[in-house]
Amino acid sequence: MYDAPARRAALAMVAAGASLSEVSRTTGIHRSTLRAWASTEATVALECFRCSSLHPTDGAAYAALLGYYLGDGCVSTFRRRTTFRVSCDASLPGIVEDVSGLVGRVRPGGGVFRVRAPGVVVVSSNWKHWPCLFPQHGPGRKHDRPIVLADWQRDVVTAHPADFLRGLFHSDGCRAHNWATRVVRGEKRRYEYPRWQFTNRSDDIRALCCWALDLVEVPWRRSGAWVVSVSRREAVARLDELIGPKT
Repeated sequence: MYDAPARRAALAMVAAGASLSEVSRTTGIHRSTLRAWASTEATVALECFRCSSLHPTDGAAYAALLGYYLGDGCVSTFRRRTTFRVSCDASLPGIVEDVSGLVGRVRPGGGVFRVRAPGVVVVSSNWKHWPCLFPQHGPGRKHDRPIVLADWQRDVVTAHPADFLRGLFHSDGCRAHNWATRVVRGEKRRYEYPRWQFTNRSDDIRALCCWALDLVEVPWRRSGAWVVSVSRREAVARLDELIGPKT
């Protein structure tokens, strides 16, 4: 099984005019494999944009799905099957629809499945190229290993920060109502105000959330060891406008 960089390098040599025999001797890849790659290069380019070193054609959809993946998603391989999954709260059908639609936009023509479990709907899709699109995948929990975006992923998020934030806050975030008391003219009064909170145990993922909030100029603060809060009235209104309600 050859990885995407090996495939791209071999096909680049073929495109430059090298014969299959020359490429085979240089790379150690059998000529029949090279021939099959060359004959399906156009199909692969359409199927997986990363195998051709391209950016996604629907950057907004990818940015949002990346946010969902970093929040409640995973990529796993069992035998010959590679599956992308996002666990959604069953009481929030809007999120289930959003994730399902995003998977379909990122991989047009692929199957999207929903598996119900107590309190959860898992949106999943089988495709061998999911690891190409989410190179952060790996064994263990995300907060136990480094989570660093590739340069092309940072380019996509920089172009679509609101969509990325929607995925993050609609997976690991919540919009809550807080209250505080203040003495006004000798009388204690209670004030209620909304705020968004993003909670994740990964330092790297929280840092990505803060970076994206900076991109859209939404003020934030750390309100706990694992919590990023958006509390100012104008900031909450701005984030409401950018990511929509969590329903």
